Amino acid sequence: MIIADDMAAHEPADTIVELRTTFSRRELAAACGSRLVSGRLAACVQIDGPITSVYRWEGRVEMAEEFSCTAKTSRDRAEACAAAILEGHEYRTPQLVVSLVSASASYAAWVAESVAASRT
Repeated sequence: MIIADDMAAHEPADTIVELRTTFSRRELAAACGSRLVSGRLAACVQIDGPITSVYRWEGRVEMAEEFSCTAKTSRDRAEACAAAILEGHEYRTPQLVVSLVSASASYAAWVAESVAASRT
């Protein structure tokens, strides 16, 4: 489980979940964002970049240009959203950082409504 159950006990009513990852190209980040929003797994996906990432990989310090991708979703949809991000990700060990975030009541309601199953 991405969001620990003990965290949920302290979760305010106006909490959303942010999932962050990176991609090597803007097009890949945009495709992921489109897939998440179209599938009602995320209400919104923001893409930033290019950014410069410095990291250790296979014993060496590396530097790469990347695009940061932040998805906003509900706690109920966080697991499915994470799975969709990781499915077919270009990186062998993709970044996936998940945070519970306080939001305004109206924004949190919009997120919940946006990721709710369609009734049509």
